[in-house]
Amino acid sequence: MIFQLDENLWFPDPHDGEPDGLIAIGGDLSIDRLLLAYYYGIFPWYSFRHAAEPYWYCPLQRFVIFPDEIHVS
Repeated sequence: MIFQLDENLWFPDPHDGEPDGLIAIGGDLSIDRLLLAYYYGIFPWYSFRHAAEPYWYCPLQRFVIFPDEIHVS
C-alpha cells in the first residue's frame, strides 16, 4: 500500500509498503521531515511522471559492501 503524506510529520511502517520499497508519496523536504526519514532509513526520490511530489522509499533489504571483502579484478 502506498500512503499519501500531508503536512504532518509521520511515515508509515516500511513493512506496509510496496515490494520495491515505495512507502509514501508527497509531503515536503523540510529539515524535520528529512531528519525523521533518515532516522528510519527512509529516503526521498523523484519520479519523472510526478516530479512535484517526492516518492519515499525504504527497501527492506539493503545492499552492503564490506570494504575488507572487495576484490577488484
